Parts: sequence; structure tokens; C-alpha cells
Amino acid sequence: MSIALENITVSYQRHPAVHHASGQFVEGECTAIFGPNGAGKSTLLKAMIGALKPDHGKVHLNGFKRNDIAYLPQQSEIDRSLPVSVIDLVSTGLWHHTGPFGRVGREGHARVCAALEQVGLAEFQHRPISALSSGQFQRVLFARIVVQDARLILLDEPFNAVDAKTTYDLLELVRRWRDEKRTVIAVLHDYEQVRAYFSQTLLMAREIVAWGQTEKVLTDDNLLRAVNRAAHWQEHAPVCRVDGEAA
Repeated sequence: MSIALENITVSYQRHPAVHHASGQFVEGECTAIFGPNGAGKSTLLKAMIGALKPDHGKVHLNGFKRNDIAYLPQQSEIDRSLPVSVIDLVSTGLWHHTGPFGRVGREGHARVCAALEQVGLAEFQHRPISALSSGQFQRVLFARIVVQDARLILLDEPFNAVDAKTTYDLLELVRRWRDEKRTVIAVLHDYEQVRAYFSQTLLMAREIVAWGQTEKVLTDDNLLRAVNRAAHWQEHAPVCRVDGEAA
């Protein structure tokens, strides 16, 4: 059971952000999506969860159901002004079990409290999310994933603008997910984080530059190819047709 890409192309205003991406993620492993700024990394992740519709190509879940997937967007995409408490937000990770209007119950409440304990925020249960720092809020979002208990976890720049201690603690949680044989796919910018915690890497520059074991992908030659390809990409290139010819 694994998630696979079949010739995915995704465009914004007919400018391709992801171009003919194909390949398969390794089940039960942690894969980093890595590359220069503007390489299409977050766009690819959004296409994988169905938030963006590809111009052509398909994403194959291959045994995963939508309930099996946990997705963490970038913090900038989340409205933190809503009057929501920490415990209420983490409890939304149980919606697949309770439904949108179901009661959490004693067992669910215990799971939520255990998740907050796991991310070091047990005493923050009733604090409004608007009062949290960026690092604290990211811990809350990771606790929600813990509660969801998903087999496929997608993270979009999870450590951006987060303090070093929080980053380390959450990376250790990612390591735990790997040990539990969950499939984790994360958009990352930090080379050392990728090398230390992610056994697989997809290196992108709108197109796939290399994909496989991290030590074989993150070579000097591949990284230089990615930078050069991103720098010379034709910003106004038209969307490709399904048959592969330029539109």
C-alpha cells in the first residue's frame, strides 16, 4: 500500500508549477520533498490531498482511504483568530470517529489529553489558540495528528518559523511515526533535517530531479542540477497537453 504519482502536472494561470511528476512513495518510510524556493513542493502536496486539481495525471492512493490521511498545512494558511481552545482544536482529530457534531466522550478526551502530554502542552488545554506562540501552535497541530492516528501523514513546511527546541521535539515525533511504520511525506527546506530524519527524498525543481534514498539523492551534482533548473525555468511556459506536446 503506497501513494503514487502518474505524470502529474499542476499549473497556476496556465504556468506549470509541477511538471510531469511520476513515481511512488515508499510505504512506512519518511520522505522529504526538497528543492529550491518555487520548486512546486507545496503545490505537489496539495495535489496529493486533492486540494488542487492536476491539469493532467493522477494521484493513486493504492489502498489508502481519505480517513487514513492526516494533512498539516502551512501555519500561514490557518486562521488563528477564531475563538477556539487548544483542546477543542486537538479534538477535531477525532472527527472521523465522532462525526462533525458527535461527542468526544471519555475515551476520546483521554486520547486528546495524552496527545497534548506527548507534545509537551498538557497544561495548555483551555488556552485559546490565539494566545499561543508559533512553536506552541505547531505542537498543537502535531497533537491533532497524533489523535487522528493516520497511516499517511503529509506535512507542509512543518518547521518554518518554529523555535529550535520545538523543531527538535517534533522531529523526534516524526522519528516515532517512522518506527511505527507510518508513511510520512514532508515539504522541508533544511538540508540537515532531511539527512538526519528522512530516509527517502524527492528532489524537485518543478520537475523531478532525483527520487530515492536520501544519501543517493542529495549529492552535490543533483543539488546543483536542481538550482540550475529552477533558475532557468521558463516562467511563461504553457501547460503541456495530455499527449505531452506543448499547448
